[in-house]
Amino acid sequence: MNSDKQHIFESERLKFIVLNSEQLSLMANDIPSLEKELGVSYKGETVDSDYKRVLESVSKNVAEDPDNIIWRSFWLIVRKSDNTVVGSSDFKRVPDENGETEIGYGLSKEFEHNGYMTETVESMCRFAGEQEGVKAVLAETVPQNIPSQNVLKRCGFELYKTKENLWWKRKV
Repeated sequence: MNSDKQHIFESERLKFIVLNSEQLSLMANDIPSLEKELGVSYKGETVDSDYKRVLESVSKNVAEDPDNIIWRSFWLIVRKSDNTVVGSSDFKRVPDENGETEIGYGLSKEFEHNGYMTETVESMCRFAGEQEGVKAVLAETVPQNIPSQNVLKRCGFELYKTKENLWWKRKV
């Protein structure tokens, strides 16, 4: 996959924009420029110092492995009706030798309880299932995060391991 191409995927109400290395840096440091470049209004998660460090690290990983941008970068979750960024999602790793990858996601509080996360997780799982060799999508939640667990259950994930956190799996 070429990182020069902008990867955009769609579901019924949402589009998902896979950020390249430069766009990840803009998200970390200059959201107004990112908004202008992508033609969106950013109302996603707050980019605090911890999130900024994550974005900069992901930007470096994407730059070093552009062929796997889909698996290494953040996907902005954009509401189609008004081009508003409501959150982000990602695959946390390239699928491993067992055909498993892990999903992560976050939504601005302002947009909770609209079904956006369920639509996002379902879309990401469908995308993963269409990729060669992918057999399952994993997700990790803290025990207290009941809303996230409910999203995973609605999307067909099953609890398969409990340690400090809960681990969920969906075969695709």
